[in-house]
Amino acid sequence: MKEQFNRNKIKLEKSADKATRWIGSTTSLIVHSILFLGAFTLPFFGISLERVLLVLTTAVSLEAIYLAIFIQMSVNKNTKDIEIIQEDVEDIQEDVDEIQKDVDEIQEDVDEIQEDIEEIEEDSTEDQKIEQKEAQAITAIQTILTQLQKEIEQLKK
Repeated sequence: MKEQFNRNKIKLEKSADKATRWIGSTTSLIVHSILFLGAFTLPFFGISLERVLLVLTTAVSLEAIYLAIFIQMSVNKNTKDIEIIQEDVEDIQEDVDEIQKDVDEIQEDVDEIQEDIEEIEEDSTEDQKIEQKEAQAITAIQTILTQLQKEIEQLKK
């Protein structure tokens, strides 16, 4: 029974949406204008003006009531849709905030890695300088050894 009620409610809401869309259209304006003009021509066919005005006033009043109901239904639906959208936007904003925090953490990690690279480069530069000094020292030692060997050779002779 509840399921049937929900189906009927959905059908009624769809009908209200269609009616609201139609009432706000150019076609509706034309149809209403033709009906009103037609109503005012009825006195020319023998129907009293008072009766035409009474029926027309009653019809317009009923139409205004239904229009107000349809419009309120549309407003309520739009309000509900806006609330859902706001919740989605809030969820997205939370996700964006979390992503921003992650990006900040990654940036910190990148900065730390950059500092490590700079330290490694400094260490590498120092190591290269040490290696150059060691190479120079080895070259100097080799030169001295070569000279000593020559001197030893000369002393042997």
